[in-house]
Amino acid sequence: MNRILFEPEEAEGGEVVLTGERARHVRDVLRVAPGARLRLGEIGGARHDAAELLSVGPDECRVRLGPSLPPLPRAPVDLLRALPRPKCLRRLWPQLGALGPGRIYLTAAEKVEKDYWGSTFLRPEVYRPLLLDGLAQAGDTRLPEIELHRRLKPLVQDVLAARYEPARRLLAHPPEPDGAGEGGRPLPAPDPAAPTLVAVGPEGGWSDFELRLFEDAGFRRISLGPRILRTDTAVVALLALLSGTADSV
Repeated sequence: MNRILFEPEEAEGGEVVLTGERARHVRDVLRVAPGARLRLGEIGGARHDAAELLSVGPDECRVRLGPSLPPLPRAPVDLLRALPRPKCLRRLWPQLGALGPGRIYLTAAEKVEKDYWGSTFLRPEVYRPLLLDGLAQAGDTRLPEIELHRRLKPLVQDVLAARYEPARRLLAHPPEPDGAGEGGRPLPAPDPAAPTLVAVGPEGGWSDFELRLFEDAGFRRISLGPRILRTDTAVVALLALLSGTADSV
């Protein structure tokens, strides 16, 4: 973990007591002594890159926070994802936390099994720790906003139409054999003030009806080339590309 996170209510008098896995990480992985500098972060708030370790015990560590820094900037991209299989969703949550989209929409699609909506990985108490794992890896502190939508049509026509400019609505879909649907216009430049939304379908792809629904709502079809990728791979690649970070890693 590249940043140790704590809940706002855990801070008192400029100090934090780390327990559980966080204390074990300090004691057994970092193996540092009192006086060492640690990187901490308040979930949803400031980063503390020069926190001071005050004491190390068998069950807890006490840390003085010190100077604060603002959270990392949001990635200038939001994600709409057709609800994946539970195992795929489990793998995806930490990666989404690390990549930093501001908002994530999970929605139904014709090729999404209805019983996926019963997955435990849709419960905040289950997916939040997985997102936090990604935040800790990336050194971030701000969780994305999560929205669940069981009906795709009102989401596209009402919710998304009001939130995103037409030029910033992108639909990820493999290219047709004749190249149809692949426009030659460049991707929108990253802009945190006006994030781009990218929609990624299920493993079987969007249906013809869903493609028309998106295109009628002003979404522009894009692809990552002729290779057919797993959707979790495509999500990571698209978020990195649209965040403007793919050439700076």
